[in-house]
Amino acid sequence: MKNLCALVFFCGMVLCASAQKNGTSFATTISTSFIDYQKTLQRPAEAIAHKEDTLKKQFEAKKLVWPAKYIYIRSFKYDSQMEVWVKNDIKDPFQLFKTYKICALAGTLGPKRMQGDFQVPEGFYYINEFNPKSDYYLALGINYPNVSDRILSDSLRPGGDIYIHGSCVTVGCIPMTDGQIDELYILAAHAKDAGEDFIPVHIFPVRYNVKRSVDYLNGLAKEDASLKQFALRLEDAFDYFEKYKQLPVIMVNEQGNYVIDGIVRKSAVTENVRPAHKQVPHRMRNIPGLADVVYQWPQYPGGGQAFLDYLQKVGKDMVAYLPGSMRKAYVQVEFIIDTDGVPVNFKVVKGVDEDFNDELITQLEKMPTWKPALVNDKTVAKKMKQSIEIAAQ
Repeated sequence: MKNLCALVFFCGMVLCASAQKNGTSFATTISTSFIDYQKTLQRPAEAIAHKEDTLKKQFEAKKLVWPAKYIYIRSFKYDSQMEVWVKNDIKDPFQLFKTYKICALAGTLGPKRMQGDFQVPEGFYYINEFNPKSDYYLALGINYPNVSDRILSDSLRPGGDIYIHGSCVTVGCIPMTDGQIDELYILAAHAKDAGEDFIPVHIFPVRYNVKRSVDYLNGLAKEDASLKQFALRLEDAFDYFEKYKQLPVIMVNEQGNYVIDGIVRKSAVTENVRPAHKQVPHRMRNIPGLADVVYQWPQYPGGGQAFLDYLQKVGKDMVAYLPGSMRKAYVQVEFIIDTDGVPVNFKVVKGVDEDFNDELITQLEKMPTWKPALVNDKTVAKKMKQSIEIAAQ
């Protein structure tokens, strides 16, 4: 399973490199090139007419070759900046072309873990869609949820439809002005036309070489060990690129954590080490095997909306158990729906404190029996992952 996750995540980069090495692209297999096709669409055509000459002059001023065959986009949430790096040979180091100002930020620092949390994702992605008719002018989609997100995010509602777009408004995407997205869209279209079918987009919480930004991140992560570890893994990739101006090899392990090849972890904290919690009796079963792929997922009595209503009630009831002056929190739990539909083996993956987590499991163990998952008409045990908003609502 570990190797499979790593391969699926990395294959985009492999395909991108091999397409360029062989001097081919998916676009050249059809009669019309990708950039020529974009010129048949109203908004891209207008953008190219208004902006391409300006981009050429900007490239010339920086002694860069137009158009770039490879582009790399990295964004910094807290600093509200997006960089575009370019090169024309796979072996060359990237060179910085331009830094754009991001218009607005939804949510806070930290990865996106569920639909409706208004979080901008953090991690390693690629452009998977060109949308010339977006409600927000022009838009470039990114492949959230990626392999890591699918393991660590809400199993039923991870969210999606994340874009870099124009119109300078956001509810969880990365917004730019229309003039800026014109330039980025053209750069990306030319790179795709040259064969870069997986244009990398790395989204970091902060610039790790800016003290003010790092201090802010450290303040947020002070009481959140999982956020700290996640940010350190992203910092490993940032450091690699800063040193070599090449993209690192990025893989995903069985736990959904990013692994940056060639980087020795700065933190002395080992993977999967969590603070010790008080051992209390809970409903645990010895389950010999869990299904990975199923024909039918477990079904909560009454359906998906009934389950969401139940979680909302749990979130409201658990407010009373929040420590101190805390009145809101996001938690994440894992549990197994066994072959008889009974939810068992609850585990708090991201919680609040020892007492709160214990009470949360106690409450969730009162959950009714589900309809179990099916494989070839046979009931199987299936692990679930669920985020819960703790709030009065």
